[in-house]
Amino acid sequence: MSEPQEPTPRILDPFRQFFALQQDVLVLSLAMFAFSLGFQMTNRFLPEYLEHLGATEFIIGLFVSLGAIIGAIYPYYGGVISDRIGSRFALTVFGLLSTLGFVVWLFADFIGTVTIGILEIEPWIWVFVGLFFAQCWKSFGIGGHYAIVKQSIDPARLARGFASTETFRRSAFLVAPLIVAVLVANEFMPGFLWVLAIGIVFGILGTAAQHFLYQVEEDSVGKSFQGFGQILDDIQALPGPLRPLLISDIFIRFANGMVYAFFILVITSVMEIGLTIPVPGWQQIELSPAGFFGVLIAVEMLIALVTMAPTAKLAEYTGLKPVVGLGFTVYAIFPVMLIFAPSDQLVLIVLFAFSGLRFAGLPAHKALIVGPAEAGAGGRVTGSYYFMRGLLIIPAGTLGGALYQFVSPEVAFTTATVIGLVGVGYFALFGQDFEPYTRSAV
Repeated sequence: MSEPQEPTPRILDPFRQFFALQQDVLVLSLAMFAFSLGFQMTNRFLPEYLEHLGATEFIIGLFVSLGAIIGAIYPYYGGVISDRIGSRFALTVFGLLSTLGFVVWLFADFIGTVTIGILEIEPWIWVFVGLFFAQCWKSFGIGGHYAIVKQSIDPARLARGFASTETFRRSAFLVAPLIVAVLVANEFMPGFLWVLAIGIVFGILGTAAQHFLYQVEEDSVGKSFQGFGQILDDIQALPGPLRPLLISDIFIRFANGMVYAFFILVITSVMEIGLTIPVPGWQQIELSPAGFFGVLIAVEMLIALVTMAPTAKLAEYTGLKPVVGLGFTVYAIFPVMLIFAPSDQLVLIVLFAFSGLRFAGLPAHKALIVGPAEAGAGGRVTGSYYFMRGLLIIPAGTLGGALYQFVSPEVAFTTATVIGLVGVGYFALFGQDFEPYTRSAV
């Protein structure tokens, strides 16, 4: 008698599975949802805001590199904290600091140029300052998210567990750009200031939710942090399957970091293309280029949400490697496709829908990172992984900004794709799978 087949994954399955997870996973993901709304309403549009405040493309590239520095340093210590104590106090502090970052971004437009003696502080400087605060919640969020899901999910179902939390969290990524599209429909400013104000509200709500609902006594405890020597020990002790994944990921993320911040400028400054939406029985809706970019990001995330759960289920039959490779490939080729795309609304909508497929492999990618880690070390392994990746992609934004401003956008985007394809090829040749998925795929 044949074994009963599992039902075909449905779009709402990740949400049902999500609400069936343990309370600590649920609360953390609810907080991630709130902060994701704030981050996604702001981060993808900050390059346009920086340009409004007087920053050049090269300065925007420096901003990306600063984000990479913070992204390399913060997650490791967040992972250590999550393994050591998982403190609700830490969650609350990081949440409040992130909210403070949104406040600094908001007031950057009102501060203007400040003169101190012969030194002039341009208003875009405050966006740099705000980044140090806004990224704080991620210093706990990444390590905590990975470690808690690993504690709660069977090893052979890790991708599906991450698909549940990721789908819920990334539904915020779908809502956020639509909110921005409405607020900047006519012109970017002052609508973006309202976006920042809403981001502050969501930061407060996310901080309150995790402070009052998170059950700190249920956290697992790992070993204490021994200083910088431990960082080197943890990097050297990364499980075998993570090493080729890390090398490939560095190439992919370096390529993406070169041009990611300039996607919005391609739409608003290079193509200068908006969107006209006919409404039956009413006048047509005219969206500014920034508003159209919000719609494109929403389309991208809609495809991600629709494909994430089925792809995570597919990974249980094919293994994690093919699914992760799909995401890497989309990451690599999208930049050159975008920069040489015609200035046509429908073409761009289809192109950003294709870009959404890069998120389809994200749950499998996360499962491949944390899966091989020992019990009680998921946050530390995740932190080590992101520390190395973030450290080596720091120059990406500066290089991309220099090529974009001083050579041409086409050269910057083409170079990014070439670097990304190197990462895809390396992963195809040397990438390893996670053993429980290897057994289930046989």
